[in-house]
Amino acid sequence: MPSKKSTPPNSVYTLKVTLRGVKPPIWRRLQVADTTTMAQLHKIIQALMGWKDAHLHQFTIGTEVYGEASVEGYRRVRDEKRFKLGELVPAAPAKFAYLYDFSVNWEFEVAVEEITPPVEGQVLPLCTKGKRAAPPEHIGGAWGYQALLEARENPRHPERQRFADLIAAYDPDAVDMDSTNQRLKKVK
Repeated sequence: MPSKKSTPPNSVYTLKVTLRGVKPPIWRRLQVADTTTMAQLHKIIQALMGWKDAHLHQFTIGTEVYGEASVEGYRRVRDEKRFKLGELVPAAPAKFAYLYDFSVNWEFEVAVEEITPPVEGQVLPLCTKGKRAAPPEHIGGAWGYQALLEARENPRHPERQRFADLIAAYDPDAVDMDSTNQRLKKVK
């Protein structure tokens, strides 16, 4: 069976994806094709964070909500597989929201910083810069992450024992761009 070819981009979007509700800030700057569907953008953000895509998510652009189509029909969302970034956000600067894991509400701001012509041979998506390590996915949202950071700094913190394994293994200041871009190469 022949492989499905991706549509060549008409333009390249430079996005800054910022996790809201945490201090110090955690963000990534990346480049994606205008032909990227919102479903692909979800997978890209998961790869940026090193998360496993284990929860529901949605994008809010203006008054419209995009996400996985619900067969039950209880969530009124537009099917993210049918909409491309370039169609929904035709100009820069612009901002929209991405929400992941409705039980803990990881909230992100996605800022479209620039739209440029594609460069021949350019590999997309590509993370070009970032600040601070992504939080562990199942830490309990922004409040759980803040508790982890406090427990790292305070040996007498009441949750230090609960976070002992993470404190030993997690460096909140580390950003591994090579690993991030390796994960992005696997996004389809």
